Amino acid sequence: MSKKPWQKILAETINDLETLAKLLQVQPHELAHQSFPLKIPKAWIKKIEKGNAQDPLLRQILPVAEEVTNIPGFELDPLKEREASPIPGLLHKYQSRVLLIMTGICGINCRYCFRRNFPYEEHRTGQQQWQKALEYIAEHPEINEVVFSGGDPLLAPDNILAKLAQKIAEIHHVKTLRIHTRLPVFIPERCDKDFFQWFTGTRLKPVMVLHINHPNEIDTKLAKKMRSLKKRGISLLNQSVLLKGINDDAQTLKTLSEKLFFDCDILPYYIHALDKVKGAAHFEVEKSQALQLQQELQGLLAGYLVPKFVQEIPGENSKKGL
Repeated sequence: MSKKPWQKILAETINDLETLAKLLQVQPHELAHQSFPLKIPKAWIKKIEKGNAQDPLLRQILPVAEEVTNIPGFELDPLKEREASPIPGLLHKYQSRVLLIMTGICGINCRYCFRRNFPYEEHRTGQQQWQKALEYIAEHPEINEVVFSGGDPLLAPDNILAKLAQKIAEIHHVKTLRIHTRLPVFIPERCDKDFFQWFTGTRLKPVMVLHINHPNEIDTKLAKKMRSLKKRGISLLNQSVLLKGINDDAQTLKTLSEKLFFDCDILPYYIHALDKVKGAAHFEVEKSQALQLQQELQGLLAGYLVPKFVQEIPGENSKKGL
């Protein structure tokens, strides 16, 4: 495991097209980059095959011409999240849980991100705003789980995350603290001693949901770190997005589930249908193909390794099966 601090690893990020093209011998699209900025950590680039424009990890982060084509039905806010925000920094989509926007930045900009147009400037939070969020949670006894999200919540400072986790733990009806993150997939060093201390240091049940779409994202460094998290009592789940040309075949999804569970102690949890965000239509997999993949996986894997195929529909009280 690298001894370099995770912040320094994160700082080694590619943000310009010329450098990306030179490193990977590909040609990104200028207009697509302008519509959604390029952001790729070198830790991710190391996993990509140079010169292969179809590499499944490259395609997740490469700006392409299709992004700037307007496709009917693909919107800026496909999940209508503005309507689910009673106060800035908090989303209350489902009755028993709320989501806190910890930061508006990510460690990597995935081209299919459903929040690529999210108005993070409207959700900037400070001590006063977090107090309002805590009061909202305390006033709603049906809430038993709080989710740290973003952006990537693990880009927020540990001291802020620790203080907020402790305050949430003081609300007696909250039972679980969940983190949704992609950062440890390419910077496992983020799950350091300080992280362990605050995430497992309250009475709340700690749950981490990783976002891994392809088996090539998993290496020995990630697997070792995830197994250590599991041993410390952190429940580990994974959610993927079904992406055309990246993971839309049964063998890839089978290998992903097996590597998640047997190498990393991560339970395959969800495979999401693509949220119809503007600029991501070229990633969409037809529903009929998704259902066929689900059936194939049921024949290839033991039941506990088959993730649920779901879609999120604005206004519904839970995610729905395909």
